[in-house]
Amino acid sequence: MKLLYDLGLQAYKTAIALAAPFHQKARLMQQGRMQQFERLEEALQQNTAPVAWFHCASLGEFEQGRPVMEAFRAEFPAYKILLTFFSPSGYEVRKNYAGADYIFYLPLDSPAAARRFVQLAKPKLAVFVKYEFWHYYLQALQQQGIPVISISAIFRPDQVFFKPYGGFYRNILKHFTHIYTQNQDSAALLQQLQIQQVSVAGDTRFDRVLQTAAGVKAIPLVEAFVQQQPVFMIGSSWPADIEVLLPLIDKYKNTVKFIIAPHEVNPKNISALMATLGPGAIRFSEASEATVAENAVLVIDNVGMLSSLYSYGTYAYIGGAFGAGLHNTLEAAVFGLPLFFGPRYEKFQEAQDLVRLGCAFSINTPEELIAAFEQVHRQPEKHRHISETEKQYVHKQAGATAKIMSDIKQLLAPTA
Repeated sequence: MKLLYDLGLQAYKTAIALAAPFHQKARLMQQGRMQQFERLEEALQQNTAPVAWFHCASLGEFEQGRPVMEAFRAEFPAYKILLTFFSPSGYEVRKNYAGADYIFYLPLDSPAAARRFVQLAKPKLAVFVKYEFWHYYLQALQQQGIPVISISAIFRPDQVFFKPYGGFYRNILKHFTHIYTQNQDSAALLQQLQIQQVSVAGDTRFDRVLQTAAGVKAIPLVEAFVQQQPVFMIGSSWPADIEVLLPLIDKYKNTVKFIIAPHEVNPKNISALMATLGPGAIRFSEASEATVAENAVLVIDNVGMLSSLYSYGTYAYIGGAFGAGLHNTLEAAVFGLPLFFGPRYEKFQEAQDLVRLGCAFSINTPEELIAAFEQVHRQPEKHRHISETEKQYVHKQAGATAKIMSDIKQLLAPTA
């Protein structure tokens, strides 16, 4: 399995190089890692402060790690924070994040890269978020006696760790000083593998969305568009989601306002979406407060507004669950919005919980979406019950950051 791991990484590196001339994401990954160590050395060579290293795969994991990063900054102001990303969808959006002192792509895992990175960064603590399990990096950290924790981790029986042939990957988990899981099922799975350095802390995203909800910003153009009508928010949508949504939009466009924030915001995708929607839709960048209300659909062609946009919602559809997997439901759930999404949500504990509580509806077809929407839309009392239940759920799940920080204080007590 170790050989397959190494071969897989080499194949991935080759694939990125081959795809770079034709694919923007691959190109950004390749360019972002050019002369990576030279830039890292230049950034850190004058640093004499202790370093805490936070690693996130992408933007979603960043949002999970952010509450702990910010709590760490407040508790340990003498530390510098090094933030790394694996994917451009995280790095390109947060490369100027003020909460970290150094922000880089993570070099691809290898014995030499891991040793050099750890020697340059010299972290006193490493924090990996959710699904990040890199063999050589974890090995290098352990060999240097550097505590490394995994936060907001979630495990399922079908993962390779729990297969008869998964011994190599099980050993990766043993490199962690401690693993903080989202739920008890994940902790139980690890304990079955005799991995005892485990605690159930919950998902730090609950802390994050509560922080965000408390500081939402007014968006005057959206207020002018809404005109006190019901608002159906569509967040992180893909073409497959829009295909399912179109009949609902067509049926209710005279009585409900629709706001669409696509997952991929680039001219090509936005143009295709506008062509699909047809008359009655307008881009945020081309709208004016004086006339925006004349439209039924507002398309958000920028990034960074979604969490505030949900505060204007009456309902929300969360994209991604007709493809690789569901996007962030908690940004909408914190505002008590009845949620709708596609069928692929089994990897997300909060989505499972919200479906079980009757606050979210998984659908497969346009007809199912319309039926589920009307079930709530036509019953104001049901809508109120969902909203209250959902808000209670989010508040009850908060507190993971405080649990993790309490242990971090103990880990760093001798050197803090």
